[in-house]
Amino acid sequence: MKTKVNGYAVVTGASAGIGASYAEHLAQRGYDLILIARRADRLNSLAADITKNTGRKVETIAADLANRADLQRVEELLRIDARVSLLVNSAGLAAVTPLLDSKVDEMSQMVTLNIDTLVRLTYAVAPSFVKRGNGTIINIASAVSIGPEQLNGVYGGTKAFVLAFSQSLKHELADKGVRVQAVLPGATATDIWANAGLPVENLPKEMVMSTDAMVEAALVGLDLGEFMTSPSLPDIAEWDAFETARIALAGKLSRAEPAQRYHKTTA
Repeated sequence: MKTKVNGYAVVTGASAGIGASYAEHLAQRGYDLILIARRADRLNSLAADITKNTGRKVETIAADLANRADLQRVEELLRIDARVSLLVNSAGLAAVTPLLDSKVDEMSQMVTLNIDTLVRLTYAVAPSFVKRGNGTIINIASAVSIGPEQLNGVYGGTKAFVLAFSQSLKHELADKGVRVQAVLPGATATDIWANAGLPVENLPKEMVMSTDAMVEAALVGLDLGEFMTSPSLPDIAEWDAFETARIALAGKLSRAEPAQRYHKTTA
């Protein structure tokens, strides 16, 4: 199923890995592109290849989204450019070392990029989407968003935020014509592992998905109308059961009186 041509897709972290794969797949689906990443040389090479292979228009913006001035340039684009109909928040950092072995400044930088940047770009584009009554926001979370014990806790915490933020955004924008999708990849064959100090070759092959397979599955999930897409999860009913249990539990967490087990007992 091909997505209707509807303007430009903005992809962050687009010079490699998941972001680059999204750029290629969205172009194949008929989107023109605005690609954002730090490395201008990589962006320009990717843009040339995509235009050659698909005929789509591709613009590039070299920007370090952890730098506030660069981030503000992109925010302004998203606020005013009426061509934009889809945003993929793919830029991010990862960490695999235990919390106590990590440098706090690096953890703070990861929080800035994985959370603050994603929130600000979403805030920049959402009002325009709401005003037009259409638009799509795709946030790349992670399987560790619901299993933060598996890797570095700050990384897991940032991805848990992305999922929670996306859930709230979906709830708020559901009747305004704006689609929100949270993608929860498992281990994916990207440079992010090597950059975090654990090259992907050190992981069991049976748990590592290629970027193309991951992104293609995520876009099929978008076609299917999924809010949460986990490309590795065999049965979506398991997620539905998880969500049902979560929502039921959430309704029991605010009451005027403490639960019975917290009442004082007399000897």
